[in-house]
Amino acid sequence: MPYSYGGRGMSTARAGLRPRQQVHRGTVRASAFWLDPALLGEAEARRRILAVWTPDMSVHTVAGGYLVEMSAPRTVVCEAALGLPLTREYGVLSSAPLSPAERRHPSLHEGAVLLVLRGRSLVFSAGAMPRVDVSTWLDVSAWTLRAPETLGAPPPPVPVLEPVPPPSRERFGPGVPEPSPEAQKMLAGMEGRRAPVAAGARRPGWWARLREKFSRQGTAVRGGGESGRGWPGWMARLGAALLGSVAPGALQGPSPWSWLSDWMMRNTLLGAWVRQRKSEYVRRLFDMFEEGNLDEALRHAIPLSKELSEDAREALGLPGPRAQLTLQTEARGAAGSVFGGGANLYSALQQRYREAFRRFEREGRIDEAAFVLAELLGAVEEAVSFLERHGRFKLAAELAEGRKLAPGLVVRQWFLAQDVARAVAIARRSGAFGDAVARLERSNPPEALALRLLWAETLAEAGDYARAVQVVWPVAKNRAPAREWLERGVASGGATGARLLAMWATAFADGLTVAGARVRELLDDDAPERASERFVFGLALVEEPPSANRTALVVPTLRALLRDRAAGNARFTSDLSLIKRLLGAAPDGTLRTDLPSLADNIHRAWRDTHERPRIDVTVRASEAGTFTLHDVVVLPDGRLLYALGEAGARLVREDGRTVAHFDVPAFHLVPSIHGDRVLALARRDEVWRLSRLDLVARRCSPWVDMSLTDWSRSYDGNVWFVSSENMVMMVDALAADCRALWRVPELASRAFPIAADATHMSFIVGTQERWTYTLADGPTLRDRSELPPEVSDPKMVSWHQSVVPDGEAAVLCMEYPSNPEDVARGWNNLRSSLAWVQPVTLRNRVRTERDHETLKGIFLSREWFLELMDLGTDWQLHLTDRRGFSRAVLTFEGNVRPRVRLTDSILLAFDEGGRGVWLDLESGEVRHLPVP
Repeated sequence: MPYSYGGRGMSTARAGLRPRQQVHRGTVRASAFWLDPALLGEAEARRRILAVWTPDMSVHTVAGGYLVEMSAPRTVVCEAALGLPLTREYGVLSSAPLSPAERRHPSLHEGAVLLVLRGRSLVFSAGAMPRVDVSTWLDVSAWTLRAPETLGAPPPPVPVLEPVPPPSRERFGPGVPEPSPEAQKMLAGMEGRRAPVAAGARRPGWWARLREKFSRQGTAVRGGGESGRGWPGWMARLGAALLGSVAPGALQGPSPWSWLSDWMMRNTLLGAWVRQRKSEYVRRLFDMFEEGNLDEALRHAIPLSKELSEDAREALGLPGPRAQLTLQTEARGAAGSVFGGGANLYSALQQRYREAFRRFEREGRIDEAAFVLAELLGAVEEAVSFLERHGRFKLAAELAEGRKLAPGLVVRQWFLAQDVARAVAIARRSGAFGDAVARLERSNPPEALALRLLWAETLAEAGDYARAVQVVWPVAKNRAPAREWLERGVASGGATGARLLAMWATAFADGLTVAGARVRELLDDDAPERASERFVFGLALVEEPPSANRTALVVPTLRALLRDRAAGNARFTSDLSLIKRLLGAAPDGTLRTDLPSLADNIHRAWRDTHERPRIDVTVRASEAGTFTLHDVVVLPDGRLLYALGEAGARLVREDGRTVAHFDVPAFHLVPSIHGDRVLALARRDEVWRLSRLDLVARRCSPWVDMSLTDWSRSYDGNVWFVSSENMVMMVDALAADCRALWRVPELASRAFPIAADATHMSFIVGTQERWTYTLADGPTLRDRSELPPEVSDPKMVSWHQSVVPDGEAAVLCMEYPSNPEDVARGWNNLRSSLAWVQPVTLRNRVRTERDHETLKGIFLSREWFLELMDLGTDWQLHLTDRRGFSRAVLTFEGNVRPRVRLTDSILLAFDEGGRGVWLDLESGEVRHLPVP
């Protein structure tokens, strides 16, 4: 029977290898099978392969047949096997048993494939065997493609923690009457809004209508309006100035209209009439206070929420209604339009309001007294404290939250009001646990202890075991639950795990006995990448109080640090100080006496110097793995988590050994910054199915279905920032269902992309704007900037966008193709540009310009800039630091576009074929992703 042998990749030394046995016999552990279509028939060979197919198999064409390689060997009877069985011996796949002498033949190297056919031995290189896509064997031509339809109801709307509105006048009880219509009108005019119209009110006269007309025109001046004329006519401007209805800031600076208004107020009959009307109103108000008619005085009282200054310009005329509230942008003391009266009137009103407050307090009218403090005097914090002293905890909490006081104070008040759920939710949203605990410890120690425990439990539930332990450690009786958190934190690995390991080994009597094996494993390991963990372990050790366990660990830790320093693995300038502190804690002086002088042998990190050569790595087409990689995450302890699509997620060691398999669909991964948990995402028609992976307990569970547009690529275990069409949300990552602690609804367009870290969150709205929030004390809008004009050019299309949490953004724009031929060519040879938006922080970047015709993707972090280039036959990734120096070039052979995960410390590049490379941006170490 003739064989058509493929000569590609065949060893030239095959003639000298003549195995004595031609095939395997009996029962063997087969790692691969070879099927001959010439013998079986093409259809039968394909049928046999598809019958045993699993996603972890790979099929190659070898010697005119199909080589089916499995991920794990299986026991088979040779006579009943689906094809010619091959066993793996010393890294060589062989279809015949080999003697020791035959195994030493020079043509047999690790990764080779030996086929013995018709008495001839053929040796092939594993990397040179063409791979077969078995999906092309499936005939689906008769199938009809239908749009998927969900079998269940769409996910419900995401509930959100709605803010509490400021308490209204009615909330202070029936003792506080409604303000009089005259007071409402004056208050509305002072605040720049339209006064409410009472039922049955008469139609305003011609003078009022004229003033309102000029007021609307003045508003158009301030807002720009819809028309292109911008400013109204000179008559409207003059009338607005004469009537005093232009709002502060409408006419910038000391304009002639401002001078004219002041002059008319001082020197005309109109000014005298206005002053008389104001004086009459204030006189009646003072008379009510003097007569003790406090109920009527409250109806006419005007809040002192705005400072009355003699330097401010007095408005000409009574305050008039305005169409909208305008923002006064002038600094304090500028020529803004105010009610008038100066500081003397302000002080007199303060005195009357204080006397009314003291009277209400004496009479036990708590609601009215709090109203005077909060509404009339503007002393909101004093009102909250006053309500708390009199046991009105819920009203105090509502007032504190509604008036947007400090988040720590709001959390404290809700906790005292025994609404623990809302207190914890606000603390998680704003990060105000510490401030609230500090406020409670001064006045309510038992409540402070309870809130401290809730704080620690929330941190531990989010995976931040180090901070959870730190929160409960000052209270000795709370250290019992902290032991479990210590153990889970140590299991997460990394520098944080090393720090907790030192606390575990020294804080408990049996700590060294239980954790001794982990300590020895860390200190005896001389791997350079774990030098930072040993340094953190030493720091935590010297900070612990003296104990027998601490004394026993000082010398081994000191020797490990000296070994790292001698090997050039020390990267911290403070390690010499740490060594001296450990020497001081050593049980005797022998080591100090024998220790030679310590030279400065600090090894600068690769990221901190550009003098070291550029890294060039090529990922060969022959390095394809057996799995389709949809996403990859590197964990703090060096393990990797692979997203394998519908096949689930797999946790592997650096050598490729599988640690755990998670049986949930995983196409995208969102790791926690603490490295102990991950969210897995899989698209299901219009929604995304979310699952939770616990990497410490090695458990997985479905979570919720959500409609998502984009999401932050990592989260803190507590909250997760996502976008859904034109809404951005802070999702509660600890809730059993889908809930949001905060959101921005009804944006002008889709929010994409989105990025967040511990301090900032930013996203891009369509092609119009970049929004940036600071996260301290809850998300607060810090900046809202327009994107460069070329991004919104209708002739351009936003091809790729990247944004950093602090707001720096890069947008790659391509000219929109004008004919179908450009689309068919993949939009090549079209005009392109790269637009930038500066961050809100004081951080700069030296930008380099490359050939935009081949630039197909951009990826940003605070320290790095990565460009994805399409070279036609290959793909290249160019890594540049923020100083503009080229630091690495990664080349992927073939036309499969690589995917990227970039942080300040790690660069991961991989493709669906299972190829991948891992670049440690701290040390410059390059590793290929292990194939499990």
